Parts: sequence; C-alpha cells; structure tokens
Amino acid sequence: MERSRTIARYVLAALYALAGIAHLARPAGFVAITPDWVPLPGLVVALTGIAELAGAIGLMTPPLRRAAGIGLALYALCVWPANINHALNDIPLGGAHLNWWYHGPRLALQPVIIWWALWASAVIDWPFRRR
Repeated sequence: MERSRTIARYVLAALYALAGIAHLARPAGFVAITPDWVPLPGLVVALTGIAELAGAIGLMTPPLRRAAGIGLALYALCVWPANINHALNDIPLGGAHLNWWYHGPRLALQPVIIWWALWASAVIDWPFRRR
C-alpha cells in the first residue's frame, strides 16, 4: 500500500504544482469563475496558486506532508464554490462554454480530490487498512 500511496502523492503533487503555475501564469479563467461574493478575486486567485505550489512542495517534504495533505483537502473544499459557480452560470473560458459532460464529473470528483490529499499524505487510511 505504501508504494500506491507514494505514487498517489507524486501524481497529486505534480497536478497541484501545474495548477498553481496555471493560477499564477494565466489567472483570467480562474478570476472569471470566482463567485461575486469573493473579495479581490485577482488576489485570491494568486494566493490560491501560491497555496497549490506550497501544498505540492509540502506533500514531498516528509515533516510537512500531513499538514500539506490537510491544507490541500481544505483548499479543495474552499474552491468548490468556484466550480459550482462555473457550472451553474455557464461561464465561458476562452470563449468556450463547457457543458455538463465536463461540469458533472468535475463537481462529483471534488470529494475524491479531498480524499486523495488526505490519503496520499497518510492523514487517513480509509478505505484501506494497514496490516
């Protein structure tokens, strides 16, 4: 199981690093889907990019791994409203309207991403048990 957890951690760290870079390099799409009630959306998007990069680094740093996993799980929970806003308001990205074939799985996978961060960082073992 540890090998699977290690692979999951590397993949998740790579995905969060790429997402962090995207948030910082091309923030317009992320700003566009940010709900209206979020203050200073440009700053929030930049801070989320930094949080994603820090989380990716933390996952790969043993003393920080558990904290990074918890932080990334909470992060994924906190950005869920932007994904819901994107879906419900059919906000185009780069002129393209994404349909429910994109939004449905994206919204349904958010709990999996939360679990993945917690499991890959060894915060939880569920649904697997150590023997």
